[in-house]
Amino acid sequence: MQQALEAADAVRGWTSPNPWVGCVIESPAGEVFTGATEPPGGRHAERVALDAAGDAARGATVWVTLEPCAHTGRTGPCADALVEAGVARVVVAVEDPDVRVAGGGIARLRAAGIDVELGTLADAVRAQLAAYLKHRSTGRPWVVLKVGASIDGRTAAPDGTSQWITGGAARADAHQLRAESDAIVVGAGTVRADDPSLTVRNVEGKDPIRVVLGTAPVGAKVLPALEFSGELGDLLDELGGRGVLQVLVEGGATVAGAFHRAGLVDHYVVYLAPVIFGGDDARPLFAGNGAETIADVWRGAITAVTPLGGDVRIDLSPVGPSPVTGPVSVVRIGDVPPVSDPASGGA
Repeated sequence: MQQALEAADAVRGWTSPNPWVGCVIESPAGEVFTGATEPPGGRHAERVALDAAGDAARGATVWVTLEPCAHTGRTGPCADALVEAGVARVVVAVEDPDVRVAGGGIARLRAAGIDVELGTLADAVRAQLAAYLKHRSTGRPWVVLKVGASIDGRTAAPDGTSQWITGGAARADAHQLRAESDAIVVGAGTVRADDPSLTVRNVEGKDPIRVVLGTAPVGAKVLPALEFSGELGDLLDELGGRGVLQVLVEGGATVAGAFHRAGLVDHYVVYLAPVIFGGDDARPLFAGNGAETIADVWRGAITAVTPLGGDVRIDLSPVGPSPVTGPVSVVRIGDVPPVSDPASGGA
């Protein structure tokens, strides 16, 4: 299953709106064949591995990170393909919450007399497929908030300048986040102040859908973009309906604060640079009112700390109700002041 996880990780960013799945087949003779989901329209992981295995799949054991599909889309059901190949055993990490599957694939395998085991490395796969699992469970995308800041928690100088706080390694890592996301959100103030292109550079990957909260000026590099004014929850509903599995919020302090206070962020990525502004007049991570007392502060869990050149990436996740099932707050966002919300890190 670990090999299947690694195979899935290698195609992250290329398969959406389909899940990034890995599959490993071990033949009775001990031969190993690996597959991963291809870009939309291509083969699912199970079919890639089955095609590689050929006749060696008969009587084999299959490890797959997500329940084999049981419906016909651009390809036929993977559960049927496994049955036809004559595999003897299938080890599945997690069930697929998609209503077209939802246990149907496992049921089809068992009905054909195939031994099915569920739950191997389930936590690791749930983390890897968090965006897909949330989208299929709620209809909304997984929301990642990314900020770049000085060691004293500031994102821009008092005059609004912010390029570049972090170094090249951190910026390349942030572009990898873009490549893994289907949409990227900024405020109109960021667009006017920094004129970012919000494309994927320094790494391989597709450019995300660009979303501007408010109206982008004519000729802005971010165009063409989806311009949106309204409730953030409505935006997530619209993007989810478009098949967006993961949204990267790269706006400045106003947009970051709005998503944070609304409880809409599923994962935080903070890049800290060895830079000190040394005062309280520089721009903060979040604009707006924060917690009034220590009892009300947001508390999360640090899930990873990664050195990136001279900078550090800190990953945080909320603690408490699952972001998939927990309550959702509503915040309304429109146009923001021209230079009040510079993007942290820019570009």
